[in-house]
Amino acid sequence: MKAALSAYPTLLRIGFAAAVAYRTEMLVWMLTMTMPFVSLALWSAVSATAPVGRFDQKSFVAYFLATIVVRQLSGSWVVWEIIQEIKSGTLSSRLLKPIHPLIAYSADNLAATPLRVLFALPLALIGLASGGAVLPHEPRTIAAFLLSLFGAWVITFFVMVIVGSLSFFMESSMSVFDIWLALFMLLSGYLVPLELFPSWVRSLAEALPFRYTLGFPVEVLIGMSDDAAIVRGLAIQFAYGIGAAIVALALWRAGVRRFGAFGG
Repeated sequence: MKAALSAYPTLLRIGFAAAVAYRTEMLVWMLTMTMPFVSLALWSAVSATAPVGRFDQKSFVAYFLATIVVRQLSGSWVVWEIIQEIKSGTLSSRLLKPIHPLIAYSADNLAATPLRVLFALPLALIGLASGGAVLPHEPRTIAAFLLSLFGAWVITFFVMVIVGSLSFFMESSMSVFDIWLALFMLLSGYLVPLELFPSWVRSLAEALPFRYTLGFPVEVLIGMSDDAAIVRGLAIQFAYGIGAAIVALALWRAGVRRFGAFGG
């Protein structure tokens, strides 16, 4: 762990250089995460004559722009990298290095954050200029948002590791990712604010991890959560993050043993 921590700044620099080198690919990847623009157009049209719940047009603008910002800054694509390296056998060379592969994967993901900030920041400014956003200004609220953003990334990253690690044991692990993605779209608040769902769907979303990968940080960012809701949300979010990390590490270890046993 000490060696990994000392090497992490170097890994981040290498990851950032790779992200810059493949900036076109990065831009295409970021542009695939703009589905909330479609939802924004639809809900803005619906709310043109009257608010929907507590959402008027400006509120929808603030919500969906915040959704894009949070998605950009908390997303992870490591599932594709893991699956490709397992299938091709190139994971072998990564396993020979002194740094744990998951630490290297995390550095690659986090190193691209500055480029994603360049994409997300203008959207945040538009949301602020629209007048519909109540962005956090108190230090504790800003800290809560940053914690919720990190927690969302932790859950997303380790869930992607779990799905990617399934490739050690099965051929069609991407089908599991497709199921996760479909549930994420529905239950995270990515396409529809969870507040607009029936009460039983909201209760389900409160209990499942999807909301804590996106909807919860969005609600903190635009002022939809009070202090009690933020504390409760952070507790649930980090419980899911720790649980996902434990499962991911256990599945990864079992998968690597299987990979080695078959001469990977």
